[in-house]
Amino acid sequence: MEPYCAATAFSTLGHPGRLAVFRLLMRFAPRGVRPTEIAQALALKPNTLSHHLSDLVASGLVQVERQGRSLFYSVDLDATEGLIGYLALHVGRARPDLIPSLRPACKETPPMRDTGYNVLFICSGNSARSIFAEALLRDLGKGRFNACSAGTRPGTQLNPFALEVLARNGHDTSSLRSKHISEFQQPGALVMDFVFTVCDTAAAEECPPWPGQPITGHWGLPDPVKAAGTAAEKALVFAQTYGALRRRIEAFVELPIASLDRISLQAQVDRIDFDALNHAEG
Repeated sequence: MEPYCAATAFSTLGHPGRLAVFRLLMRFAPRGVRPTEIAQALALKPNTLSHHLSDLVASGLVQVERQGRSLFYSVDLDATEGLIGYLALHVGRARPDLIPSLRPACKETPPMRDTGYNVLFICSGNSARSIFAEALLRDLGKGRFNACSAGTRPGTQLNPFALEVLARNGHDTSSLRSKHISEFQQPGALVMDFVFTVCDTAAAEECPPWPGQPITGHWGLPDPVKAAGTAAEKALVFAQTYGALRRRIEAFVELPIASLDRISLQAQVDRIDFDALNHAEG
C-alpha cells in the first residue's frame, strides 16, 4: 500500500465512530451487513452512520454492494490486508523483535490434531440456537469434538421448545445448561480451536480475544425465541432453526481439518455459511 493511501486509511479509522463501524464489519467478514443492522448494533443515528460509511468507502477499506433493494457493506479484505502489511513490512520492517504479533507468523504453523477439537458456540441467550449447535456437534461429531455453548446474556433455563426439538431428534438433553461466556474465559479454561457465533447480536457485540487464536465463524440465524403465533407455529420455527444448524454442522464435521492449513481451514469454515445461505434462498 502506498504511504498516501495508508495515511488516508489511518485518518479514517482515527474517528471512534468510524472505527467502531469498521470493527463491527470485520466481525461479520467476509459477509456484508445492512445499514439498519449496523445502526441497531452500535446505537447510531441513520444520518451519522451514513457519514461514517461514506468515509469508510471513500478510504477504500469498505465496499458496498446492492442486492435487490438492500445495500450491504463489507470490509475490503485486500485493502485491509494491504494496510496491515504496510504496518508490518514497511513500518515494522517485518522484524518480529520489534512487533511481537509477527512472531507466530514467522514460525511454521504445526498441523492440527485429528481429534479432540474444542468448539464453542455463542449466542445472546444460550437457550436455543447455541444449545442446538452444542448438542448437534456432540452427537454428529462422533467423539472428535468437545462441543460447548455459552451466551453473552444467558437466562437461567433452556427454552422448552428447543428441548422438545432436541428430544424429538434423539439428542440427550440431560447435561445441557445455560452458561455465560465468562466460564470459558477463566484461567485454566479450555483453549478453543473453533469459536462460532450463531446470532447477529453475539457477532456484533464486543467480545475479548480468545486464547490460541481459534478459527472463527458466524452462522447467524434469527432468534426462534422471538417467534410469534400459536404453539404449533413457534414449534415450527424452532424446528427450522434446528435444521439450518444441522446442515452447517454436518458440513463442518466432514472437513478434513488435520490436512488443511489455517488459511484454508478458515476459508472452508466461511464457505459453510455461504453455502447454507444459498441453500436457504434456493
